[in-house]
Amino acid sequence: MPTLVLLRHGQSQWNLENRFTGWWDVDLTEAGIVEARAAGRLLKAKGFEFDCCFTSLQTRAIRTLHLVLHELASLWLPVTKDWRLNERHYGGLTGLNKAEMIAKVGEEQVKIWRRSFDVPPPPLDQNSPYAALQQDRRYRGIDVPATESLKDTIARALPYFEAEIAPALHAGKRVMISAHGNSLRALEKQLSGISDDDIVGLEIPTGQPIVYELDDRLRRVDRYYLRER
Repeated sequence: MPTLVLLRHGQSQWNLENRFTGWWDVDLTEAGIVEARAAGRLLKAKGFEFDCCFTSLQTRAIRTLHLVLHELASLWLPVTKDWRLNERHYGGLTGLNKAEMIAKVGEEQVKIWRRSFDVPPPPLDQNSPYAALQQDRRYRGIDVPATESLKDTIARALPYFEAEIAPALHAGKRVMISAHGNSLRALEKQLSGISDDDIVGLEIPTGQPIVYELDDRLRRVDRYYLRER
């Protein structure tokens, strides 16, 4: 059976600061580095080996993957990076403190922006310092969104999975994906057949490997968090 491991990056600096991050590129905290290394040691202790890996174009996911592969003595593995595995774009919320936004517009409105399936936050103002993403050379030739809902994130992440990752699994390769809360929700929605209403409530902890055992048609046979015991 094909085995797929999903891994949300370790704690980032803006996770720590309780800020909306999205496509903005922030690094791991020291705690996030510890999480990533622990995930690698756990995968090694449980006997996991991989043939190829996929990640986003964002530092926190890439660095998490590198730290895991270092613990597995597998930094030589092929790694494919693609923007379609990036985190959801939080638009005009980018960089803002979540608690401060709740105080400003109310908890219900922030909940809608964060947890609704198809309601995106307000678009990013072109005068925002975070609009510099559009000039970032890693996104050259890409139409960087001004905002995204979870539905929008699924619309880019799932076709990428089907075109690039599913063939590797069908070929019998053992695959690890290091990505983000919402891009991983997109994949889990498909793999586990989760409804539009239920997927928004799926919590994906940082630095915790999620193991999918799949049948030959890439349908879920089992899903579990890898733990010490």
